Amino acid sequence: MSITSFPFFFFVCAVLLVYFLVPKKYQWVVLLAASCAFYVSYGAKYILYVIFTSTSVYFAANGMQKIADEQRAFLKGEGKALEKEEKNAYKAKNKQRKKRLMLCALLANIFLLCLFKYAHFALEQLNALLGLVGAGLIEDGLHLIAPLGISFYTFQMVGYLLDVYWGNVEAEKNWCRTLLFCSFFPQMTQGPISEFGALSAELFAEHDFSYRNYSWGMQRMAWGFFKKMVIADALAPLVTDVFQNYPHYTGLTTLIGAFLYSVQIYADFSGYMDIMCGLCEVMGIHLTENFDRPYFSKSVAEYWRRWHMSLGTWFKRFIYYPIGISKWSRNLGKASREKLGRKFGDMLPASIALVVVWLATGLWHGASWAYITWGLVNGLFIILGLWLDPFYAACRERLHINESAWLWRAFQTLRTFVLVTFIKVLPEVGTLSDGWGLWMRIFTNHEIPHSLRRLLPFLDWSSLFTLSHFGMAGLGTAVLFCFSLIERRRPVRSCTERWPMPLRAAVLGALFFLIFTFGVQNTWEGGGFLYAQF
Repeated sequence: MSITSFPFFFFVCAVLLVYFLVPKKYQWVVLLAASCAFYVSYGAKYILYVIFTSTSVYFAANGMQKIADEQRAFLKGEGKALEKEEKNAYKAKNKQRKKRLMLCALLANIFLLCLFKYAHFALEQLNALLGLVGAGLIEDGLHLIAPLGISFYTFQMVGYLLDVYWGNVEAEKNWCRTLLFCSFFPQMTQGPISEFGALSAELFAEHDFSYRNYSWGMQRMAWGFFKKMVIADALAPLVTDVFQNYPHYTGLTTLIGAFLYSVQIYADFSGYMDIMCGLCEVMGIHLTENFDRPYFSKSVAEYWRRWHMSLGTWFKRFIYYPIGISKWSRNLGKASREKLGRKFGDMLPASIALVVVWLATGLWHGASWAYITWGLVNGLFIILGLWLDPFYAACRERLHINESAWLWRAFQTLRTFVLVTFIKVLPEVGTLSDGWGLWMRIFTNHEIPHSLRRLLPFLDWSSLFTLSHFGMAGLGTAVLFCFSLIERRRPVRSCTERWPMPLRAAVLGALFFLIFTFGVQNTWEGGGFLYAQF
């Protein structure tokens, strides 16, 4: 069921109607039924994997919770008479029991994720090694298609499992509620990756119908459809054309294609978030925000704190911090400080943790050397930024640069946008060699096209339809930029709320007119959401 299709529109209408008609204590049941129906619409057999993940995590989490509850009751009762050493031994034994349960569920689900996402890639690398030594190749007989959203819901459930293990949250006693947390349809295919404590409080609360929630939610949904269908889907075939034919285009044309891709993927992914966050807002549910105007960032590190924020938070909580506080990391830092100085000792463990995080981030996005390289390149720029920050500060001081001046901030923003654009396109062209080839085309071909047709050859200049849709995408991008500027201070919807009702209705009507006039055809041409592939 495509998010930008009429079946989804009727599906949402039915869900909202039933959601507000049933007794409030059963609203979460409606969401569970809707989530299962939504997932089954993409393939009935794949919901078995969602059920497996939910069930394995449910039993492991409740097993750990039972051990924790028994320990708490014992230590408050007859365990009071134990010596300190005996209490510590008792706690250590229970910790091992909890760890075994956690690892069983964790490894089972990580294995399932790796099997579907990385088995083909691993077999390709093994065959490459076998080919080098002249051994026989292994036939790839695995016919595996990754279940929809497996990267997102697996990470979300692993986060919940670890939170229960660490005692941050209590295990959910109701299996059906655990299944809903795993399969909640607005966030299942592209996130955000939510924490159990935050999302469960929203999902299982009782919600009244609110006109303000309805109005703000519908406005946000309309804005999301506009970004996806009018901007992203109009640019999709043009970007694809550039990526497939860059050897035949000038470096400047290829560069324009790379910038168009940055606009496309942002409008596509943030558009999805707006649609689903808006839908949840209508129901009184507030999802974790995933974007904070990332293209206004002043560094690569800041960009990744503002792009796909829930994924970054997950990696920070469950990979970066555990590595940073691990015993070997602390010992490495201490030894480095003693031999190489305080700064080096502080930076080395953090840099190692960042390398692991960005290697994992690249692999999460795709099983290919292009994505692995993409992740490591992002990590490299972030690590260099950390190490060279004192040097940059000294340069700014020597050059008397006013860091609060708008011209300097604009330069930093433009520099970061160009940099992340070049990094972003690396894995999207195809193989790693294709991405490298596109970079080389940009940097080595300095031909200046002598006409607009030569500059933008990916446009069908004889088609008024193509030109008008591309023009509308450009206008939409300009509006998107202006809205982002406004939202530096306050939400756009808080501004429009003060407008007279006829004016608001006219603006919303114009938005829907543009979606139906330009967006529907664009969606047929542009395809689905880009981040659904991850």
